[in-house]
Amino acid sequence: MAEYSVVLFQSAAHAIRAEKVLQQAGVQIKMIPTPRQLSSDCGMALRFNRAEEHQVAEILTRCQVPIHGIYPI
Repeated sequence: MAEYSVVLFQSAAHAIRAEKVLQQAGVQIKMIPTPRQLSSDCGMALRFNRAEEHQVAEILTRCQVPIHGIYPI
């Protein structure tokens, strides 16, 4: 069974930009509602395979996409 992490954002615009950037980089992601136990800021989060956490963080940093954090779920 795969383990997942999520990227949280402070705005929907950042979430949509991150989705585009990560898809272009070939990362398998899924837009999901933000788990309420993690945040109530933005209603959108991106779920991805936890094994790709370092790659996701690196891509978003390089592309200057602001994030609220990356958390395991």
